[in-house]
Order: sequence, then structure tokens, then C-alpha cells
Amino acid sequence: MGDLGRINQLIVTIGGQNLTFNLQVILMTWIVIGVLLFFGVMMTRRRGMLPHSMQILGELFVGQFYQLTEDALGKEYVEKYAPLICSLFMFVVLSNWLGVFPHLEEPTKDLNTPLSLGIMGFVIAHYAGIRSKGFKAYAKEYFQPVFFMMPLNVIGELAKIISISFRLFGNIMGGSIIILVVSYLCYSIVLPPFLIAFFGIFVGTIQAFVFTMLTLVYISIQVK
Repeated sequence: MGDLGRINQLIVTIGGQNLTFNLQVILMTWIVIGVLLFFGVMMTRRRGMLPHSMQILGELFVGQFYQLTEDALGKEYVEKYAPLICSLFMFVVLSNWLGVFPHLEEPTKDLNTPLSLGIMGFVIAHYAGIRSKGFKAYAKEYFQPVFFMMPLNVIGELAKIISISFRLFGNIMGGSIIILVVSYLCYSIVLPPFLIAFFGIFVGTIQAFVFTMLTLVYISIQVK
């Protein structure tokens, strides 16, 4: 189990401060981005009135997320936020699936990845709220129902970042630890492949969908 705590790092010193980069997470993230770009090209090339199989698959997939976005935000926000929601789900689900393949690991197993995505969703949601309501009406909500509730309202909003990020991180990391422990106990014969498929594909898909839907709900709360 010595590999569990081993991290390939790059430490860069800038202005007397050390910046640490997890090279493995960076590499895995770029692999996910590369796969997304590849499938994007495959699904959009040679588009026509008579769609090919990849185009049909892509249109069905994207159409479902456009419908979910419309149900949550309304028609006026579909074109603006549906591409974000669809892209977020695809990135997270592929990141969660990556650990199924030998010698690859999930970027979401590193807390920095889900935390960054959580912060991104938080910033986008509150920016959307300011654009939708105006800054005065947006700020006024923090003083509801009485003015001295403002600190608690701020803490409640910041807690959403921790909640959504640690939920994804905990499920992916927990699944990886279970697979690692069971693999050493039964020598990776029968059970570990089943666990890899369960945690990597099934749980990974569910957690990606939950993360994406929570982000959509946070945006919906701010714009309405």
C-alpha cells in the first residue's frame, strides 16, 4: 500500500513562496480534456440533415441537459448556462471514470479538483445573481429575515462550496481506498474488477450528476 501516499509533485518558488503542483493530477486532467475534445470533434464533423450515429448520440445527450437547464432556470437562461452544465457533467464523469483504466487515476480524487470546480460554480452562480437582480437587491438578501443574520447567511453560502466539493472528493477517494484494500486482501482476482466497475462507472456517474445538478440548483437560486 506504499503507493497510496506517493504524489509526484513539482515545486516552483516564486517571490520566496513555494507553489506545489501535483503532476499526476495535471496529466490526468489533460487526458480528460483531450478525450472531450476528441469526442467533440467526432460528434460534430460531417453534420447534416441525415445525422450519423455519433451525431445522434451527441444531440440526444446535449438535448437532455438543455431540457434540465430549461426546467431549472427557464427559457431565458438556457442558451447561456446549458453549455456550462453539459460541459461540467462531461468533465466530472470522465474524470471519475478514468480510474477504471490501468495506470490512470481520477483527477477528482485530489481535493483541489472538486474544490476548484465548486469555487467556479459558486462564482458563476453569484455573478448570475448580480446580473439578474442587480447588486442592491442581491446584497439585500443577505440581511433577510433580519439584518443581524447577515454573517450566518454569508457562512451558509460559503458552506455550499465545502459541501459540494467534499461530497464528490469523499465518494471518489473512499471508493479508491476500498478498491485498494480489497485488492491486497484477495490478490485482485475476482472482486476488485467488480468494485472498480461499481465505484468507477456507476458511483462515478451518479456523483457527477449530483455535482452538476447541485451547481445548476445554486445558479437557479441566485437568478430567481
